[in-house]
Amino acid sequence: MSAFTTINAPGRNVAPGRLRLTRRGRIVFFGVPAMLLVAALLSLVGFLNSPAKAADSAAQLQPTSTTSVTVQTGQSLWGIAGVAAPSRDPRDVVAEIIQLNNLQDGRIVPGQQLFVPAV
Repeated sequence: MSAFTTINAPGRNVAPGRLRLTRRGRIVFFGVPAMLLVAALLSLVGFLNSPAKAADSAAQLQPTSTTSVTVQTGQSLWGIAGVAAPSRDPRDVVAEIIQLNNLQDGRIVPGQQLFVPAV
């Protein structure tokens, strides 16, 4: 007896039926890959159309003028920032000092040379 023979139809060889998808099956089979393709295309278009600029104007591209300061015993970044730029927000100046000197954890030691933004 072959694999295609059915018990109900003696003597008839019946080929296996075609795969039939329900409505939900068609949505899953065609819809999900289509949505993924659309999402990938939109991401690619967004990436290609995004502006790649470093600054809005040439004035922002000029390097920050700095001065060198030697850390004294008992000084902190907050204190140095207050002396270096008293008219600016100390938090911004501390962040700039950390960036200028590539300080990983914001710790300083006496005798260390730091670049601070000039007023």
